[in-house]
Amino acid sequence: MSDLSPTLALACELISRDSTTPEDAGCQQLMAERLASIGFVIENLRFGDVDNLWARRGTDGPVLCFAGHTDVVPTGPVERWDNPPFAPKIIDGMLHGRGAADMKGSLAAMLVAVERFVAEHPQHKGSIAFLITSDEEGPATEGTVKVVETLVARQEKVDWCIVGEPSSTELVGDVVKNGRRGSLNARLTIKGKQGHVAYPHLARNPIHLAAPALAALAAEVWDNGNDYFPPTSFQISNLNSGTGATNVVPGELVALINFRFSTESTVDGLKARVTTLLDQHGLDYELDWTLSGLPFLTEPGDLLDGVAAAIREVTGRDTQPSTSGGTSDGRFIATMGTQVVELGPINATIHQVNEHISAADLDTLTDIYQASLTRLLV
Repeated sequence: MSDLSPTLALACELISRDSTTPEDAGCQQLMAERLASIGFVIENLRFGDVDNLWARRGTDGPVLCFAGHTDVVPTGPVERWDNPPFAPKIIDGMLHGRGAADMKGSLAAMLVAVERFVAEHPQHKGSIAFLITSDEEGPATEGTVKVVETLVARQEKVDWCIVGEPSSTELVGDVVKNGRRGSLNARLTIKGKQGHVAYPHLARNPIHLAAPALAALAAEVWDNGNDYFPPTSFQISNLNSGTGATNVVPGELVALINFRFSTESTVDGLKARVTTLLDQHGLDYELDWTLSGLPFLTEPGDLLDGVAAAIREVTGRDTQPSTSGGTSDGRFIATMGTQVVELGPINATIHQVNEHISAADLDTLTDIYQASLTRLLV
């Protein structure tokens, strides 16, 4: 594989390291050494068992940051992979391996793009930064969120951020994420009274009690969305009740619920509406809420316009901004007032067995990242 492009060679080197979350397996050290060689100041920020990298070249603004993660999701059954997940291989033009699309391919493209840009523009304006974590695919409590807290505490500002999440759907660059919905979770416990099924008058079945309320929650229109976001969605992701016996009325029911919410709804507003609806059904219940992230939006401006122009320059196509999909670490970076977009390869095989990506797409992505740098920092 000695004839690979610089981006593909680096992608293979990163993929070959088993960095199943929260492990980094030396990926950040590899990146840091190359960044240091072109003038970046390197900071290794470890929180708990999570490795994070903050690297910056330059001291002035504006600051353009590339963000991503070296950790990958578990492989699943290794025997189901056509090629070992941590033995990268190009087959029929496709780079196979865990993390090829999500997101070691993007990391390689970012780094090579920056190397080329710095070689051409050693006196570029502003600063270039990298924010890399090994805790994106895990709980996301000791990674980007902690680095952002560190930057805020020392009043270090990031103006623009390109996150390498796989945003594309059919062709590289056809979609960029310029925002994400918020994610609000709850563990809902409906309390009943355990008893014998033959004596229902001596028991209170929480399944029967909960069913109308859960149906009402599922049918509720929480908002209508807006020009940037689809309507807020509600989902029940898990239901659990019963002892496993056929002759016992259970004593409680536990439901896991999730809101993916637009900027038309607020956390407090959603909580209040759920409580009101449950109260209307006369339930005895407990709610344990967890906020995974607030919604964020980057409207047309320097970053989104610059990235769109770079995609058009390299590929000849217009990109489509979108706020669909799950959460990303962009939600933490956006809290600094940073303009954030997610731009990466095609996401068709992420988290799957036999994850793969077009090898040529990674070289195209490198060109897009470099063109973005040129438009924003020259």
